[in-house]
Amino acid sequence: MRSALNLLVQSPDATALQAQALAGLSGSAAPEPLSESRDPRAWRLRGVTRREGVAAWCDAHRIDHAWIPEGRRFADLKLLAMDMDSTLITIECIDEIGAAMGKKDDISAITAQAMRGEIDYPASLRRRVALLAGLSEDVLQDVYDEKLRLSPGAEQLIARCKRHGVKLLLVSGGFTFFTERLRERLGLDETLSNVLEIDSGKLSGRVLGTIVDADAKAAKFRQMAQRLGATREQTVAIGDGANDLKMMAEAGTSVAYRAKPVVRAKATHALNYCGLDGVLNLFE
Repeated sequence: MRSALNLLVQSPDATALQAQALAGLSGSAAPEPLSESRDPRAWRLRGVTRREGVAAWCDAHRIDHAWIPEGRRFADLKLLAMDMDSTLITIECIDEIGAAMGKKDDISAITAQAMRGEIDYPASLRRRVALLAGLSEDVLQDVYDEKLRLSPGAEQLIARCKRHGVKLLLVSGGFTFFTERLRERLGLDETLSNVLEIDSGKLSGRVLGTIVDADAKAAKFRQMAQRLGATREQTVAIGDGANDLKMMAEAGTSVAYRAKPVVRAKATHALNYCGLDGVLNLFE
């Protein structure tokens, strides 16, 4: 029954008083803090009898909420996959590369259309990469060093995965220049992304090989899960754009991270305010 699910609420700015107010609204038992600190930011509410109004109340107070089955444990997972741009990291790499040519706005507009699912992803990538023709490859390193930042909570999520032996997959419609550096830096297990063609130290405006699109992401996720002998329930996929949806549909738990509406609507859970470490609270 729906009422058997627990309500999980969390936010960087949530308060114990807000958790208590939600307990009253939902008819649940007293909220249980998920941290032993004096200043917790996440609570589990058991025995919920009313769902009406919970989502609207949480959105109005900038609090993430999720309906969580009892007994779902993080330690039981075998695979966690993430998108890169605007998920594991805070930027869209191609937009920042385009900034070096004064074309960030043009590229960002195409990126946004693709992430909303309004245009075909491979076609959108070719259009964006074509705008980069003639740019020095040194700009890629500049973007990595000066612009690329991990999303809040990323390191905590990755550390917990390693502690429990959960394999980490980074899949991206972006570029190997960035995914391979992140793999080495963070100790990720596998990556999948696109290869930019470079000719005499400059970007040619082309992508080498088959473009990593939604189907490729889903296929890589599926293959790795099978190799690990993971059941659907032992997998998690996290993304923000329309080209992540097919991969997310393969996972037992899918998380829309600060995502487009089309992704939030189809994911198991959404994190709109928390960092990536909020994924940990979705499990016991």
